Amino acid sequence: MGCSSSVPARSTGGLNTVSNDTSSATDSKDLRAKLVLLGDSGVGKSCIVLRFVRGQFDPTSKVTVGASFLSQTLALEDSTIVKFEIWDTAGQERYAALAPLYYRGAAAAIVVYDITSPESFSKAQYWVKELQKHGSPGIVMVLVGNKADLHENRSVSSQDAQEYAEKNNMFFIETSAKTADNINQLFEEIAKRLPRPTPS
Repeated sequence: MGCSSSVPARSTGGLNTVSNDTSSATDSKDLRAKLVLLGDSGVGKSCIVLRFVRGQFDPTSKVTVGASFLSQTLALEDSTIVKFEIWDTAGQERYAALAPLYYRGAAAAIVVYDITSPESFSKAQYWVKELQKHGSPGIVMVLVGNKADLHENRSVSSQDAQEYAEKNNMFFIETSAKTADNINQLFEEIAKRLPRPTPS
């Protein structure tokens, strides 16, 4: 079960948005960042994106086919404005070969697993290795344990995930797309970790 339609949607609405009218495109504080989501099918990648971009949760939505693209702008406290170009990839095995097309050149990658599924945690580790081999140097990688609202069915301990993330120089956070828990924090943390352009 995914959280997105197979038609790539474009959205600039949602929380924490700023309109382009108030900031000049030449401002050195404006960052544009390509971000990709990777992980097993059904872990909630699309749900995380839709919650962040549109503030919505749709448990009945279709599985992502190939990949879908959305964008969202986030304003940080230091007045840096980050425009995320978000590529949400399909988790099914048959699309795995396409993933490098999406994470090539990405400034950040969110690797998602489901806290109730040890298999999805193993798959997340596979994606981390792929990114380490083929991702951009200096890519910001985040390990996300989604479905934190299902904590009574947890089968991946947050301590194990935290240790794995630390070993691989990743930031770790648990989220719930259903309750919106930690969704905005996730993207804010990524935005803070992005390399800043040096003023010319």
